[in-house]
Amino acid sequence: QVQLAESGGGLVQPGGSLRLSCSSSGRINRFDEVDWYRQPPGKEREWVSRITNMDFTEYANSVKGRFTISRDDAENIVYLQMNGLKPDDTAVYLCSGRKHTIEGTTSWWGQGTQVTVSS
Repeated sequence: QVQLAESGGGLVQPGGSLRLSCSSSGRINRFDEVDWYRQPPGKEREWVSRITNMDFTEYANSVKGRFTISRDDAENIVYLQMNGLKPDDTAVYLCSGRKHTIEGTTSWWGQGTQVTVSS
């Protein structure tokens, strides 16, 4: 069973940067897509960014131009580089891998990593 694990969260001042990692116990490129989501305190989970196995990337409008998603197949990691962090970026960040087959879609989730942006 493939497992995903996020790391790299922490406390950072506004304007600062963090790089989150989503590590896979198996080949990261087995997923058709890997997404980053976040759940701010007291709010619903929201989608942040996606990278496909063809390296197509997408971003939520709220993070476009500040966040960059990338993948290292050799290390089986998807990164989320976050620059220009704002207090509104405070959330638990989770990664999810999805595989589409003829039987349907299967998703795997990590446990999340806390990002707090505060002075």
